[in-house]
Amino acid sequence: MRLPIFLAAAATLTAAYAADGPDFKTYFNDSTLRVDYQFAGDAANQHVMLDRQSKFAGWAGRRHSLDRVPLTGNGTVTLIDIASGDTIYRHSFSSLFHEWLSTEEALTTPQAMQNSFVVPLPKAPAKVEIELLDSHHRPMASMSHTYRPDDELVAITGTRPLPHRYLHKGGDSSEAIDVAILAEGYTAAEIDSFYHHAQTAVNEILSYEPFRSRADRFNFIAVETPSADSGVSVPRLGDWKNTAFSSHFSTFYSDRYLTTSSLRDIHEALAGIPYEHIIILANTDEYGGGGIYNSYTLTAARHPLFRPVVVHEFGHSFGGLADEYFYEADVMLDTYPLDVEPWEPNITTLCDFKSKWQPILAPGTPVPTSVADKDKYPVGVYEGGGYSFKGVYRPADECRMRNNTYPTFCPACTRALTQLIDFYR
Repeated sequence: MRLPIFLAAAATLTAAYAADGPDFKTYFNDSTLRVDYQFAGDAANQHVMLDRQSKFAGWAGRRHSLDRVPLTGNGTVTLIDIASGDTIYRHSFSSLFHEWLSTEEALTTPQAMQNSFVVPLPKAPAKVEIELLDSHHRPMASMSHTYRPDDELVAITGTRPLPHRYLHKGGDSSEAIDVAILAEGYTAAEIDSFYHHAQTAVNEILSYEPFRSRADRFNFIAVETPSADSGVSVPRLGDWKNTAFSSHFSTFYSDRYLTTSSLRDIHEALAGIPYEHIIILANTDEYGGGGIYNSYTLTAARHPLFRPVVVHEFGHSFGGLADEYFYEADVMLDTYPLDVEPWEPNITTLCDFKSKWQPILAPGTPVPTSVADKDKYPVGVYEGGGYSFKGVYRPADECRMRNNTYPTFCPACTRALTQLIDFYR
C-alpha cells in the first residue's frame, strides 16, 4: 500500500531519528569534515571566525548518539540539517583560548588562537554552529556558517597520509576509539625513539582502569611527524626550537605548562588517518605537559615522570577530568565560580552534587567529608580541588588526577571514564 505523501515523510523522519539519535547513514558520508577557526578577543569581548574547511575520506568518530554530548565542556560544535532543521551532530570541547581569558594579559592585549574540529561529512547542506561558553556555562561568543557538498573551495586532504603504525588495535575504526600519537621535537633520525616512547605511553595508559579492561575499545596509532630540530622550546632558558607543532613550555608564564597553539598543523598532519583523540609526545627531559578536553595531550617523553604524567594529561584530554590538586588560600573563582556546578565529572561545588558521584557514596557518608576520615570513606566529598583550597570538592583524598605518585584513578574518576568510553562505543 502506498502511503500518503505526508505519512511517507513522517515515516522517513522516524527512520532517520532512531531512539539512539540521528541515523548516521541517512545524514553522513563515511568521510570527515574538518573546520578550522580563529578564537579571538580579550577578557571583555570574544569572537569566533571561520578560517578554513577541508575534507578527507573515512570517519573515525562515533556513529550513534550523534546529537548528544557526554560532557558540556567549554564550547560546542553543532551540525544542523538545513532541509529539516534537525540537529544531526554535536561535539563539545575546551580550548587554550578559554584558559588564556583568565590571565592578566587578556585584560589588556587581544589575541587570536587556532582551533580545529573534525565532524562527520554531511551528505546535504548543513549549518555549522560553534559556541563558546564562559565559566558559568553561558554563551560568550558564537557564529554559524554553511557547509555545501558542492563547494569546490572545501579542500580535499589526506590523499597521502603520513607514515603511521598501529601500536594497539582493539577493533575497527568504526567501532573502536582512535587515538593518534604525534612526534614533537623528534628529528627524522630520532623516529625510532618516538615509536619507543609512544609504545610506552600506550602501555601505561592501558595499565590503568578502566582502560585496561576496555583495551579492545581503543586503537592507538603512532604518526611520524619529524621536526627540523631535536627537543622543544624552553623560553625561560632562551632555548627556541624549530619543531613540527611549535610547542613550548612557559605557557601563560607557567614554567611547566607545555602546550601548542598550532592546532591547524596538528590536524593537517593527521589528515587521512583515523583519529578522534590526540596525544603529542615532546622529545625533552624537562618536566611538564598539558591536556585540554577533546583537543590534545602534550607530554614530555624523556622526563622520569613521563608515565604517570601522560596518564594524568590523557585524563584531561580524553576524559574531561579536572585537576584535583589545589593551593592553600587560593580560590580560583575565574575558573570555577562557586555558584555554578563545574562540568567536569570529578569536582563539585555542591550546587548540583546529585549529577556527580553522589550515587556511589556509601550510606552515611558526611557531605562534606573530613580528610581525617579518608580511610573510612574511600569515596567522599573532600574540600580542595580544581586549584581551589575552599569551595570546590574532590571525590577522594588521593587520585591520579591529584598527584604523580598515586597509582590509580579514584573510584569517581574511574566511573566517569567508564561512562565516557561506553558513550563513545
